[in-house]
Amino acid sequence: MSAGGAFGGTRGARPVPPEKGVFPLDHMHECDLEKKDYLNCLKIAGHTSGKCKEFSKKYLQCRMEKNLMAKQDMSELGFRNDLESEASEGKENDK
Repeated sequence: MSAGGAFGGTRGARPVPPEKGVFPLDHMHECDLEKKDYLNCLKIAGHTSGKCKEFSKKYLQCRMEKNLMAKQDMSELGFRNDLESEASEGKENDK
């Protein structure tokens, strides 16, 4: 039998966190207000996330400010800057 840790791991080896996809839970409830606002918006909007973009953005910004996720430019997370967003929405409304 091997002398490794549980499930074949080696004892004493430090785990390496993934780069994307998983981030620390908000155990201290630092972003609860933003989370509740977003979830409430989803409920009102019939779970259409596109209608709640501003709440989603505020929640992610809060997580970045509290070091609950890596700091990234919002455009990398799927948010366009306000001028681009308004221009594209204006084009869609003209159709």
